[in-house]
Amino acid sequence: MKPSLLLLALFSVLPLSAWSADARGVRYSERPDVKEFIGEMRQKHDFPESWLIRQFDEADFKPAVIKYILPPASPQVRSWKTYRSRFVEPKRIAAGTAFWTKYADTVKRASEQYGVPEEIIVAIIGVETIYGKQLGDFETFSALTTLAFDYPPRAALFRTQLEELLLLAREEGRNPRSYSGSFAGALGLPQFLPGSIRRYAVNFDGDDRIDLTTPADAIGSVASFLAAHGWVKGGPIVAPAQIDDAAAAPLLALGIEPQRLPTDMVGLVTRPDVPQQPAALIDLITPDQATEYWLGYQNFYVITRYNRSSFYAMAVHDLAQALKARR
Repeated sequence: MKPSLLLLALFSVLPLSAWSADARGVRYSERPDVKEFIGEMRQKHDFPESWLIRQFDEADFKPAVIKYILPPASPQVRSWKTYRSRFVEPKRIAAGTAFWTKYADTVKRASEQYGVPEEIIVAIIGVETIYGKQLGDFETFSALTTLAFDYPPRAALFRTQLEELLLLAREEGRNPRSYSGSFAGALGLPQFLPGSIRRYAVNFDGDDRIDLTTPADAIGSVASFLAAHGWVKGGPIVAPAQIDDAAAAPLLALGIEPQRLPTDMVGLVTRPDVPQQPAALIDLITPDQATEYWLGYQNFYVITRYNRSSFYAMAVHDLAQALKARR
């Protein structure tokens, strides 16, 4: 799509007044909303105003970032079968097996230190970037600036991550424009946002810095993230369940956070050995097929803190089981 047509498509989604003038050529540093952000960063974190102005002078509006983050004009019907097939497939399983074998000692050490199963650590890196094959090549500062000031629906989230990136760059002694990653600002093998890097990333290879493009730091940081969000060592993740669709509706309305024991879920049918711990009912929908129902325990919920989707968490679980079986 030519740039002019792309901009027309973007402006057709929201009123013209909602979009930044920067899409028409104004420097970010000259905009009132960016000047306000610069003032906040100076007051809150003692960044030099002139330095911040230079950074935003050099930031570029990224139309592709807006294109990728916009919801599709014609949303596809959710399909667990289709979603799962993207991640639990031969090439990713082979790459994951090779990665696990190559970094077996590091994966084992992370598992023992943080209490997270080896296969879950390896599976998350596989789902996120196919073990480093899909890191993204967007310049992170410009991508986050575009989303923070030119994508109103989620501007607050991305302004926070832009703030986190500036703090991260200062802590690491780097130019904020030296980072590159996904269109949404995620970085490294595990695709951490800047705020997650600052809170949960760890130096796991013993050098003098955290670098999530290196396998050891990525492995340790995934385990650190899950542990910090409440991973229960040795605890269950999911268990299969059967329930009538009508009986499922009120349980699904409770959300994904574990709240009820399986014995308290009216209409639920499970194996006799299902763990009697707080769980949530999970529905995995595939059009024209019977819905799969599962119980999601605390550890399933923790995986959804990485990506807030039951499809995502179940794909991680299933890839983990496939990798474990292959090993």
